[in-house]
Amino acid sequence: MINKKFILNADDFGLTQAHNQAVLEGYVNGFLTSASLCANGEAFESAIHDILPDCPNLGLAVHLNIMEGKALTDCPFLVDNNNSFCTNYAILLLNRKNKEMLAQIETEFRAQIEKVLSHTKVDHFDSHVHTHAIPEIFEITCKLAKEYNIQYIRTQFEELYFIPRLEKHLNINYPPNLLKIALLQNFTKQNRKTIDKYGLKTNDFILGVGYTGMMDSDAIEYGLASINEDCIVEALIHPCKYSSPTIKNSHTKEFAITQDAKLKDTITNRLGFEITNYKNLL
Repeated sequence: MINKKFILNADDFGLTQAHNQAVLEGYVNGFLTSASLCANGEAFESAIHDILPDCPNLGLAVHLNIMEGKALTDCPFLVDNNNSFCTNYAILLLNRKNKEMLAQIETEFRAQIEKVLSHTKVDHFDSHVHTHAIPEIFEITCKLAKEYNIQYIRTQFEELYFIPRLEKHLNINYPPNLLKIALLQNFTKQNRKTIDKYGLKTNDFILGVGYTGMMDSDAIEYGLASINEDCIVEALIHPCKYSSPTIKNSHTKEFAITQDAKLKDTITNRLGFEITNYKNLL
């Protein structure tokens, strides 16, 4: 019998109150099972004190963030004069061998991990904008996971699949998303060797790269339908639940995924996945 596990994870938990509200309602009223917490998010304290007490079985990651918001440490390679992160993925790639930059990233990651762990337990690490997928940064992440006894780290291998809706593939985001799939597949092949080196664990597949900015229930359903083997599949979404119902964007569409009872039934009964989180897989 094929053993298939599915994790629905909300990235950017703690970034804003709208992200926090989406996690709460996604967990309480939907089938969101996991969230990734930004230690430097403006709504971090609210996430800890207002949301997590009502989500006792929610899986939780440290969402390592060197792309947005304020740094927790002195890391001049990564920030501007206001101590706000100002780097981008291209800069990180071009400087991936730079020992000074890597040392600053390790220091910042450590501070973010310790801030989250001072308040709550976590079951995995991931990152904002997939920065930890860069192999040299992934090595740092594994080192810290081993040190802090975190067993799972997200990797980003997404099988190429297609939703039979033309507008998805005419979207301006789709061509660059294909390039991201190729890059992250390559990185994941390298990073799985690092996972083995440190004796850690990871997911087998991810959903949320090819249809970044276009995630909806179809993206989850067709992605899972393309996989038929023993595996752990993590779908990353960026849901928001705004105070004003008139706000409609990709974040509100991704929140709607968590509330889709028909999709949940399809995942479990037709596609044969168990809905879980890393916390329950430990």
